[in-house]
Amino acid sequence: MSGAPSAPDGAQDRTDGLTEYYPRQSSLKTGLRCACPRCGQGKLYVGLLTVRDRCSVCDFDYGRLNTDDGPAFFIIVLYSALILPLAAWFQFAVEPPIWVHFLIWIPVIIVGAIALMRPFKAWLVAQQFKHDVDDADITR
Repeated sequence: MSGAPSAPDGAQDRTDGLTEYYPRQSSLKTGLRCACPRCGQGKLYVGLLTVRDRCSVCDFDYGRLNTDDGPAFFIIVLYSALILPLAAWFQFAVEPPIWVHFLIWIPVIIVGAIALMRPFKAWLVAQQFKHDVDDADITR
């Protein structure tokens, strides 16, 4: 047994050089609120999709949590699985001209993808924090 104190029940022992403990946050809740995955209070974004350098509440460094193109890939796959059946149903049920499809589906796709991008990226950041994932070191 080591003499180091352990985190209280339900807390994460991730202090990053700080002395306090933070209770475990739900990655789904912090993702939907676009909040800090460590404290659950600080805002994750500084702009539309730009992740802050540090949390304004707990000073957690977001630098090691990088989602790259992950959110865009998953949104393309999942959102198209929802939109394509709707567009096909609309085509067979109403049989509109092609310009009606463009008029309806292009704005739906753009607005929906942008609306999903922030919480989905925040959820992936929270998942990286929860599972203690660092950027892969591929330099050999």
